[in-house]
Amino acid sequence: MSDAIVPKVDSPPVYETDEPVLYHAAEGIARITLNRPQFHNVQNSQMSYALDDAFKLAVDDDDVKVIILKSDAKHFTAGHDIGSPGRDFHSSFERRLMWYDHANKGGAEKAYIREQEVYLGMCKRWRALPKPTIAQVHGACIAGGLMLAWVCDLIIASDDAFFQDPVLQMGFPGVEYFAHAHELNPRIAKEFLFLGERMSAERAYQMGMVNRVVPRADLEAEVARVAARIAEQPRLALQLAKQAVNHMETLAGKEAGIDASFGYHHFAHANNQLVSGDYIAGFSGKSMAEKNKEREAGKA
Repeated sequence: MSDAIVPKVDSPPVYETDEPVLYHAAEGIARITLNRPQFHNVQNSQMSYALDDAFKLAVDDDDVKVIILKSDAKHFTAGHDIGSPGRDFHSSFERRLMWYDHANKGGAEKAYIREQEVYLGMCKRWRALPKPTIAQVHGACIAGGLMLAWVCDLIIASDDAFFQDPVLQMGFPGVEYFAHAHELNPRIAKEFLFLGERMSAERAYQMGMVNRVVPRADLEAEVARVAARIAEQPRLALQLAKQAVNHMETLAGKEAGIDASFGYHHFAHANNQLVSGDYIAGFSGKSMAEKNKEREAGKA
């Protein structure tokens, strides 16, 4: 391919850890811990594939009945990696889904193919895991963090947790796994997106997006208690109940809506490239965080 088609590639990523995800299983419960605390657990491809590996370990272990997704860092996760030294947008990985490599592609195709695999495809794959999953959320759950929480069967949050999708300022309709109108009622979903403001754990609970809200000091114990109770149930019955409810959501149009919105998302990527020369409209992780703080300060 010519240089006119393939954009200039950034410097290779520099990973701060070889273990972006930690895994521990005991007494029927697998705990998967996001482990990029230096960067508030922003998700690069290295983390996404490690997370997929951890989920597979839990699924393949017959002793595991329940999977907990958690963080020991300041936040659950601040979203997708758009600015750390470990940002690996241009890197190839051993792919899990039937999409071709994005790394040597140009234009809108590059982001579309990568996000089919790493974002949309992975989220669909994790939502369909045959074992119950619990998101243990504290602190920030922003943008791509919503996707990790939303694919879990239960969300248990601490009272200091907040949820936010501020990506409209980058020109996007919302994050790639566009489940907003299923996690929230449509009018609240529009408010959540249009304003881009933080939603407290308590309001998320009132809207039905979160199962339980507990004091931060009690979060781990409450999640462990719920997981242990679930682990007492028959494995096949848990799987069938999960499959049945997920199927009801599919019949209600959830997957079709997410697929359509993914197309809108990538129209926005392509428009950004045409208008600004950059698929994320010139934002970096730092500038996005600063803009987000400005918006929150202006609301006060």
